[in-house]
Amino acid sequence: MRALVVVGLLAVTALVFVVVAVVRDTQSSAGIAEDCPEGWPVADVRLREQKDVKINVYNGTDEVGLAGGVADDFRNRNFQVKKEGNAPKTDQVAVLRYGPKGVGSAHLLRAYFLNNAKLEPDLKRKDDTVDVILGNGFQQLATTTEVNQSLGDLGSPEAPAGTCAGPVK
Repeated sequence: MRALVVVGLLAVTALVFVVVAVVRDTQSSAGIAEDCPEGWPVADVRLREQKDVKINVYNGTDEVGLAGGVADDFRNRNFQVKKEGNAPKTDQVAVLRYGPKGVGSAHLLRAYFLNNAKLEPDLKRKDDTVDVILGNGFQQLATTTEVNQSLGDLGSPEAPAGTCAGPVK
């Protein structure tokens, strides 16, 4: 009989601890920018999967057809390629232009260039599409293994200056 009383008291104590922990949980608003200045855009810092990333691929080199070939490579990796075309010349490996809704997508794309892409966030941009401008320093997209290693090195996506990080779900 004493054993049942002890087990009953332990069960009630455990239940009380669980209820207190749930009520006092401070992580329910984790990732939400509570101190965000009024008017600042909220950046989507969720890391995206390839199938959810929309891109435009532009050729910023003298090499004819580069954007089309790289766009095909991205399609083969399940990216949503919306446009292909030419852009002003650049000596970068690549330039990634995106708005607050494209932060997580740009972070993933950055890994395909082994963190050698120049980031150009545009706070006024309203869509979640990322412009990929290939430059003279571009040789090829990274392999799956290299992308995974690069993502590990990069860590989590961060909101650009002038934006607030949105909730991560």
